[in-house]
Amino acid sequence: MIVRERPNWFGMMLVWRGSVLPVILPQLLLTAAFATLVTLLHGQLFSFKVTLTFVPFSLIGIAIAIFLGFRNSASYDRFWEARKQWGALLIHARSLARQAMTLQDDPEAARAIIRATIAFTHALRHQLRRTDPLPELRAFLPADFVDGELARAQFRPALILLHIGREIADLRRSGKIDPILVAAMERHLDALSDVLGACERLAGTPLPFTYSVILHRTIYLYCFLLPFGLVDSIGVLTPLIVAFLAYTFYALEALSDQLEEPFGTDANDLALDGMATMIETTLKEMQGETELPAPVKPVGYVLT
Repeated sequence: MIVRERPNWFGMMLVWRGSVLPVILPQLLLTAAFATLVTLLHGQLFSFKVTLTFVPFSLIGIAIAIFLGFRNSASYDRFWEARKQWGALLIHARSLARQAMTLQDDPEAARAIIRATIAFTHALRHQLRRTDPLPELRAFLPADFVDGELARAQFRPALILLHIGREIADLRRSGKIDPILVAAMERHLDALSDVLGACERLAGTPLPFTYSVILHRTIYLYCFLLPFGLVDSIGVLTPLIVAFLAYTFYALEALSDQLEEPFGTDANDLALDGMATMIETTLKEMQGETELPAPVKPVGYVLT
């Protein structure tokens, strides 16, 4: 996620870090170079003159803009849904921690539940980014559980929720918590399970690939054919106009590609590292701990 102060109007024109320009620069330069070649040849390929006008490109450009708008809207909906799920994770983690500390009188049991909730947060982050969580989870969970069940499991956050449920069940069986109050804590466990399922749904169900292919092909064919439709009317300005239009289309496509996968590590993806660390910090503060994790800082305006 890009984290920086908003520059003034002129600074926004020159922004490099925090834009998608580095991603699309190679194809943008290739498109501009091709438009320059078409301009120098006056729209001729060998001895054949390509006779195109700007009229069909006006119609096709409007259609592409509409399709790109739908694609970006769908991608942003996925991004915002993912952000809402992590917001819900923070809310229910705090509520579960508060209830663990106030609805029963065993501080060690409360500490175990809270640390397992922190472990769930980090395990979910690792699962969504397809990285190994076990080294990090050893700091929050019993070693035999991490090296046993979790090491063999494929969906580790779900097992951690089961582990928390077992801790609450032990409190009920030992009489340290009223069975009626168990239902209140279980509601937050169910909510965390809903968050897990929603994040897995977003991570495992991308936008239809065929839709992306059609849009990608159309954009590139449009941008590479555009010089033939402009060279006879605007002449030497053709490469400049083509580059500007290509930047608009390429940038919107690249942005929608990044937003479509909100749990990745691209510049416009969610800052899962920062959010997981923030959740760990707030839960430890609720326990009165003073040794807190260092906040995740942006590198080159990008917060991971």
